[in-house]
Amino acid sequence: MTGPHILVIDDEPQILRALRTILSAHKYRVTIAQTGEEGLALAAAEHPDIIILDLGLPDMDGITVCAHLREWTEIPIIILSVRNQEQDKVKALDKGADDYLVKPFGIEELLARIRVALRHLAKSQGDHETVITSGPIEIDLARHIVTLDGAEVKLTATEFKLLAYLASHTGRVLTHQNILSNVWGPEYLENVEYLRVFMSQLRKKLETDPKQPRYLLSEPGVGYRFVTED
Repeated sequence: MTGPHILVIDDEPQILRALRTILSAHKYRVTIAQTGEEGLALAAAEHPDIIILDLGLPDMDGITVCAHLREWTEIPIIILSVRNQEQDKVKALDKGADDYLVKPFGIEELLARIRVALRHLAKSQGDHETVITSGPIEIDLARHIVTLDGAEVKLTATEFKLLAYLASHTGRVLTHQNILSNVWGPEYLENVEYLRVFMSQLRKKLETDPKQPRYLLSEPGVGYRFVTED
């Protein structure tokens, strides 16, 4: 099989069987590992395109595995876990995970997240993208120009910086602290309400219905994600 290579690190046999069957049927090449140590070794040896990682492994916590992976690779990591607490999601994302799905999960949703991760991987491996398009929104990172349906949208410098940071990590869940640190600085880590105000302003300028956004999405209690339309 010549499709994208996915490494699944999980200790539940039924999950491994299901994922191998489903992903293989969609032309992905699948390798499995049942411990964190085995997963790290396979990731280093085989350089998969995506890693699907469970947090509850028998030998080490999945967050630790994620941190070790991020010491040497930017391979997209999708967390699959029964842990539904916000703090677990935040810890995993802050340690470098790209996405987080709670078990039980919908197959179509998982496949959609995999497609997003593959697009993100392709962009990171290619030339740095300077123009990002999602539906009617076009963001020119080099010229600092944003248009909506072809008409320029006036953004403040901070609004543009926030939008550019989200769009540069399209599809990836970014935690509140990650965004605050990178857009405003580490001294703003506790100013989550400040971030919400700016996100509200961006939605009013860019979304057809700011209360039901299509592009600037919230991950409740965790952070935000910018998405592009398939």
